[in-house]
Parts: sequence; structure tokens; C-alpha cells
Amino acid sequence: MHRDGANKSLWQDAMPVYKPKHKIIPEQVVDVLVVGGGITGLSTALALQKAGQLVLVIESHTIGFGTTGGTTAHLNTFLDTTYDHIERDFGEKGAQLVFQATSEAIESIRKNTEEYNIDCGFGYKDGYVFAQNKDQAEALEKLVQASRKAGMEIHYTDDLPIPVPFEKAASFTKQAQFHPTRYLYGIAEALENAGGMIVQQCRAEHFESNVLTEVRTNLGVIRARKLIFATHIPPSINLLHFRCAPYRSYALALKLNDGNYPDALVYDMYDPFRYYRTQEADGQKYLVIGGEDHKTGHNDNTDFCFSKLDSYASKYYDIEEVSFKWSSEYFEPADGLPYIGHLPGFADNVFVATGFSGNGMVYSHVAALLLRDLITTGQNPFQHVFDPNRIKPVAGFSNFVKENADVVREFIGKRLSKEKIESLVEVGKGEGKVVKYEGESIALYRDDRGTLHAVNPVCTHAKCIVQWNNSEKSWDCPCHGARYTADGKVLTGPASKDLEIVELKDLVKVE
Repeated sequence: MHRDGANKSLWQDAMPVYKPKHKIIPEQVVDVLVVGGGITGLSTALALQKAGQLVLVIESHTIGFGTTGGTTAHLNTFLDTTYDHIERDFGEKGAQLVFQATSEAIESIRKNTEEYNIDCGFGYKDGYVFAQNKDQAEALEKLVQASRKAGMEIHYTDDLPIPVPFEKAASFTKQAQFHPTRYLYGIAEALENAGGMIVQQCRAEHFESNVLTEVRTNLGVIRARKLIFATHIPPSINLLHFRCAPYRSYALALKLNDGNYPDALVYDMYDPFRYYRTQEADGQKYLVIGGEDHKTGHNDNTDFCFSKLDSYASKYYDIEEVSFKWSSEYFEPADGLPYIGHLPGFADNVFVATGFSGNGMVYSHVAALLLRDLITTGQNPFQHVFDPNRIKPVAGFSNFVKENADVVREFIGKRLSKEKIESLVEVGKGEGKVVKYEGESIALYRDDRGTLHAVNPVCTHAKCIVQWNNSEKSWDCPCHGARYTADGKVLTGPASKDLEIVELKDLVKVE
């Protein structure tokens, strides 16, 4: 199974590439076109197909290619944005609605695994959060009080299922976990069996929306009555790009010598925090530990993030081996809650689900249930708290977008001297750098065979300069999270165009 990085995740192991029934786009008008073949897109598509809609899902790579293949698969009502912060910004009723929505989302996943007999190891677990100093203990008290008011069953405990020292800890019930890609393939099959369609290697390039939405793709034009962007962050340039910040998180799957695997979901209270759980796959247990989050494109040595996580885990666990290591991207919303509903600034038949923070697995099904209701009945009890239009455009926003798009001028020439560059810049095998050459920025990468590749480092989305991710071997945009392969091909949006290739040639200057 492929995903958007050089490192292989636990969820890819022993998973073949999904082979849908459809390889070409349909000629007929579909009721709903879902752009994005991750857990959000497919769970939403299945919910709508069951509700009587004819649904088509298109995926620019293969299903599960993005964050779904790189999650740590916690299913939690205990969220990255804690209930004391939700209550502060959205009121006590808002916090209760968020707890209710995420509880229903976990129940929806359970029902799907049961109805479609999906062998994904779904199971309920207790959750734990712990403080390690006085300030954290005070913050934990606020968190516990607000969580109780929101509806969570949470209490203090003297025990912790991991061998890490703590000052204060709390335990809460009805959390869950699963194997995300096995679940994804299960709901994809259920969708197709119900009459829905999935087309892979189909990239949305442009859309226009009126009574019908027309989406131009690399495989042709698709017409739909409703359009949903379940692409992690919507394409083009729109308001949500400036209200969602891209982050990367890191994960290890560890085999332990002593079998001391926790039977729970556990979180510390640092910023960024670390998180723990156990996953069994094909008879083998793994300790899955994640953390070391940072803004995308804001860390010069992403390999070191894995080293720090490994070093931390080694303090408390007898590690036999690091079986898998991987990182993944998520988008942090400006006010802490996702944007699910009508896409701001576009027609009423265009919808979006984005800004899931580190809780994408559970918010995917909040989106599925909410968007199903908005499209079929026009209302849902949670629509206002997650409404993308709660963010209003500020004065001058249109001009800001235009200026942002014109920040970096284009190259005058695209053919550069390979020998001259190599004499000026040292780039090792497997290494990438953004360098200056005769006043121009160039993104250079040397592959394992020693061949040098060059691309224009100007992101095709909003003209920011990409940075090299030495762990995942990708060019990452620090502004809005677009990512590209070493030779400039789009890995993840919001960009829809590849980075421009710069030819490396021996040139004879002509006067």
C-alpha cells in the first residue's frame, strides 16, 4: 500500500493496493462527488450512498495514500483541543455538542465494523491523561472539570498503564482503537457493493459550480449535483488555508522484550504532547508512541524527531526493535474545532471537511454524519459548532490572496549548468537543499544513484518556498502544507500542479 512518504507505516504493512471496480469516470451526472479517498471521503460517501444518493469518490493517488495511512488511529472523545478550551471559546453547550458528536462518531465506526464484518481490531479502551509537574497538575484540574461538564466519564486515578512517573492522572471511558487501513478497505468495499463508485489516479484540477458542479480532472469532466472536498485541506486558494496551520507528527511502532504493552490510550500534557497505545497486527503486538510535532517545513532535521522519540521510549521500555517509523501531516484549525459544512465563498452545493487537528479518525465520522444530513435534509444538530462560515473574511482578504500569489517571480531561464551548480553546492546522496544560484532559488535533490535533480522551489499553490523533509524525502510547503516528491510531483494538496522542473545542462553562453 502506498502513502505520501518514504517511511512505511504499520498500517501499510501486508496491505495491497486497493483495486476498485471502476477505472474510468462515469458519463452520467452523480448526486455527490467526493474528492479524496481517505477515511473522511469514504466514510462520508458510504453514509450518503446508504441514504439514497449516487456517490462517486475520486482519489488522486490510491485510497489511504494520505493521512489515513499515517495516523496512530486513536478513536477518542478526549481531543487535542481540550474541553476547557472548547468551553472558553464555544460555551458549555458547544463543548457538550462536541463530546456528543465525537461519541456518535465512534459508535458509527463500531456499527460499520459490525454491519460489514470488517476485521480491523476495533475495540473500546480506557483513556488516561497524566501530569508530571505542578503547572500540568493545575491544567489537568481545569481539563477534568470541563470534561465532566461536557459529558465525559472521567475521574482521578492513582494508577497509570505505562511505566512513566507522574504527579497526577485521570482516567476516562469509552475510547477506542482500530486498524485504520483495514477499516478503510472494508468501507470502500461496502460503498461499491451499495452502488457507489471509486476511481483512483484521478486528480481534480479545476471546478465550477452553479446548479450543477463541473469538475475537470486528468481523466475528464465530472458533473455532480453536490461536491465535497475531503482532501485534508481544500484545493485552490480559499479562506480556510489561512485558518488552518499544517503540522507534522511522528510515530514509532515498537516490539518490546518484556511484553509490557499498555491496554489503554495514554497522553501526557506537554506541548507537543506524547501519546501511547498498543496495536496487534497479524499476531504481533506493537507499542505505538507518537509525538515531536512541529509545523510543516519548520524543522531542518526531521530524522532527529524520530531519534528523540526513540530515546524517550527507551527510558521506560525494554525495546526489542523499532519495527516501523513514520510521520504524517495534520491541520490545526485557528479556533480549535474542525470546519465541516459549506465551503466559504463558494456555491451552496460545495462542501468541505478540514482542520481536524490530531483527531482525524474520529472527526472523519463526525463529518460523514454531518454532511450526510446537510445534503439529504439540510440540517444537523452539530452544524453550527463546526460551521466553516463561523470564520468571516476580513477586509482586504481578496487583495491579500493576490499579493500572496505574486510574492515570488518566475525564473527567467530554466536551463542551468549542472557542473557549475555541483562545483558550488555540496548535496549528498538522498539529500535535498534549497540553494541560491545566480540570484534564483533552486530546490536540489541527489538520488541514491548520485543523479542531481532540480525543481523550482516555489509552491504552485500560493507561491511560498518549499523546504526539504529529509525523513520522508519530500519537498514540504511551510505555508499551507502542500507536499511534493523529490522530483516535484504533487503528493498532497492543496497544490494541484507539480513543481516546475529545472533542466540541468551544460550551456554555452551566447552573446
